[in-house]
Amino acid sequence: MVAVPARRRRGMMRKLHLCRRGGPAHLDRVTQPYKPEGYSTVSPYLIARGADLMIRFLKNVFDAVELRRYEMPDGSILHAEVRIEDTVVMLGDAGGEWTPTAAHLHVYVADADTTYRRALEAGATPVQEPQRKGDDPDKRGGFKDPAGNTWWVATPVP
Repeated sequence: MVAVPARRRRGMMRKLHLCRRGGPAHLDRVTQPYKPEGYSTVSPYLIARGADLMIRFLKNVFDAVELRRYEMPDGSILHAEVRIEDTVVMLGDAGGEWTPTAAHLHVYVADADTTYRRALEAGATPVQEPQRKGDDPDKRGGFKDPAGNTWWVATPVP
């Protein structure tokens, strides 16, 4: 737990009190942005063994742009963020209580076939070749990244 100086605690309590009454603190939340510019409301957070490898994989497959990286003294990644199109993906290395957890992610791409092929070239394991099923308006394929996450890529088909 972080110690908060008494003066700051009083200020925080005043804001909390005003917020509960609908006062200025509440108005600040309404008029001030509640998230950083360029971030979507929901961001996936991936915990993986080999976060650096994941970042390189995302750059190769999705042309991800690395936004930030915080490393531990041992070189492992405490926290990193990459942008894929309009979405920020957050990730970090597994360690201690943070165990690697596989996720499923769905990404719309300009060409599912090309993205699928790029993923396999970057070391992904195939799950399903891109295909259109039944009345589904999307052509969709899947692959597993080196950390075990399953990525589903789709392109709408006219």
